[in-house]
Amino acid sequence: MSAPCFGLFYLAHLPMKRNAPTLHDVAKAAGVSTATVSKFLNGAQRFSPAVEATINSVVAQIGYRSNELARSMITGETKTIGVAILDINNPHFTAVVKGANRVAIDAGYTLLFVDTEENQKRELQLLDTLSRRVDGLIISSRMSETDIKTVIDFGKPLVFFGQLETAKLVSICSAGQQGGYMLAQHLVNQGCKNIVYLGFSKSRWDRDRIAGVGECLESHGLSLKAYDAQAPFASEGERLCSLIMLGKDHPDAVICYNDLLAIGFMKEAQSLGFKIPHDVAVAGFDNVPYAEYVSPSLTSVNLQSEGMGELAMKKMLDLLAGRPTEEYTVLDPQLVLRESTSGRKRHA
Repeated sequence: MSAPCFGLFYLAHLPMKRNAPTLHDVAKAAGVSTATVSKFLNGAQRFSPAVEATINSVVAQIGYRSNELARSMITGETKTIGVAILDINNPHFTAVVKGANRVAIDAGYTLLFVDTEENQKRELQLLDTLSRRVDGLIISSRMSETDIKTVIDFGKPLVFFGQLETAKLVSICSAGQQGGYMLAQHLVNQGCKNIVYLGFSKSRWDRDRIAGVGECLESHGLSLKAYDAQAPFASEGERLCSLIMLGKDHPDAVICYNDLLAIGFMKEAQSLGFKIPHDVAVAGFDNVPYAEYVSPSLTSVNLQSEGMGELAMKKMLDLLAGRPTEEYTVLDPQLVLRESTSGRKRHA
């Protein structure tokens, strides 16, 4: 009988594992509902400073650890960087995320990204939620500078893609005006004289690109006609092609705001019976990976998308560590010549 008694004594006197604090424990100690605690910890809703401070204090005191967000409330660090992009279907933004992720992994960080789907009405709300889950924000956005200043007020380190007029931010861009000039000069060298720009005026990048194209053409005594797309998608390039090409004096070259517009334009132009580049040369910006695989392969300005992502993450690490970093950095564009513009016969 001694063995069983010993066994019972042993089990009874082993130190019992204390139950981990629950969401209910936090709510009870903070004097709020479990729904309030859940919404706050999950970043679904903001509350008064007093309520948020109380929940944070209780979480720290009782050691509540439901997830990484709760842990981060104790340490003040999530080891996560938020990345907001405009359209995950656009390979330019995919490359930006890829570049940023490469640097993040090496530094022991992870990325949490949101796709705003070119919807400016949703951007601010998404960034507000994202900002409460990360240590810093890397943003590509078309929102107004007023809204950007609201994002600055979220209080997180911020790196922005593009140049702003008034807001002071660490930012990165590619020299779009230089790229536009290079592209226009190449087309002039190919004998093109009636050059059209198919732009996207809702983008900050657009004004630099069309300025470069216009500057080059003016230097050669040529005029520029511009069309404006409603979205930077291939379907929009396809839609606008007939408007541009079926007039009595169609252009002999079209420079598109990005490669997606250019690819859609080329598809429709060929369906209408135009030969590229013999009847019309076509070029774009971004140098997306499949630009070389469409037929004909697409001439494009390489904006160093992956390099932009890498540099943005490096700057973010500098900001988090309190190291000095250049406020505004411009990457040099590179002209990539392919079949869609090359080999045209020069006009007399």
